[in-house]
Amino acid sequence: MSGLLGYTCCFMPPELHMWVLMFQAATYLGTYIRKCDVCGVRDARVMQRHTGRALCEKCFKENIVSRFSAEVSKYRMFGSGDRILLALSGGKDSYVLLDVVKEVHDVSKIGIVTIIEGIEGYNRFEDIDWIVATAREYGIDLYVTSFKEYTGYSLDELVKLGKLKGFDISPCTYCGVLRRRIINYYARSQGYDKVLTAHNLDDEVQTYIMNILRGDSGRLIQNHPLSRTLSRYFVKRVKPLRKIYEWETSVYAYMRGFRFQELECPYIRYQPTLRAEIRDYLYEVEQERPGSLLRVIEAIDIYIERELLSRPLGFEELPTCSACGAPTAQGRKICVLCEVLDKLGISSRVPF
Repeated sequence: MSGLLGYTCCFMPPELHMWVLMFQAATYLGTYIRKCDVCGVRDARVMQRHTGRALCEKCFKENIVSRFSAEVSKYRMFGSGDRILLALSGGKDSYVLLDVVKEVHDVSKIGIVTIIEGIEGYNRFEDIDWIVATAREYGIDLYVTSFKEYTGYSLDELVKLGKLKGFDISPCTYCGVLRRRIINYYARSQGYDKVLTAHNLDDEVQTYIMNILRGDSGRLIQNHPLSRTLSRYFVKRVKPLRKIYEWETSVYAYMRGFRFQELECPYIRYQPTLRAEIRDYLYEVEQERPGSLLRVIEAIDIYIERELLSRPLGFEELPTCSACGAPTAQGRKICVLCEVLDKLGISSRVPF
């Protein structure tokens, strides 16, 4: 059987089935051989439903790199002289980010930070072996740390402690605030100009929709690549994969021989979140109307650029937390992270 879904049904690991199977039509080319619509020479392996093109493995990879580079150039995400820090989790999106960045940027100006959250059965040191190996091969500076190193607790332990104290806090809250703090700390302390994260198109559209539903115009703007950094203590974060579908990062990683984790993060369904509900709905929309996610992100980008970023919005420098000194939201005396740690009875203060 030619075509990518010769891979999917028989060889793709279980955690991909929940959404990859929704894109069977996007990748399956049938039992006959079809030539690539771009080069016309090699056999096609992938069907991009949002473009209507069948691509061979080489042209598919070149398409991803080209779109990545176009997004970097369009929004001036980083320049040739910038020292960039890649925040990598060890998953497929992280793999694609590193694989592409080392092709388009001077590896001597690349660093990597990876954080072990501490999720039993999911988040293990062996899952980042490929990061360690790649960093060693290319001479890339690598910083490996963990939640436990900074707070004395793993994510699992934080969640259990929260339950014992009766706090209804999502595991994603603990994870998000700690990851952002630790990543920014390494970027600042090691002198990097930009932080690159591996958020894909699906992630970005979900975030945009969440902020719209919450009526949070501030966060809506801050998610745009041209948004300003609101504190001198923050290192600008950019997301070069923001217009690459999640199924595309998975296909790219699989074709390149990436070893997938066997499980999705167990906390994604632990406490049903708005993001999870939006994600499921958007998959249905994309399946029925290919290209929908790209049209959504492009429309919101244009709106933000024309209606919001084009006029002065009067953003003020963020105040600092009275407990740890890190930037915090306007009107707050202590930051969210210190507030959460205080509720849990943890005296540690995470540097910024």
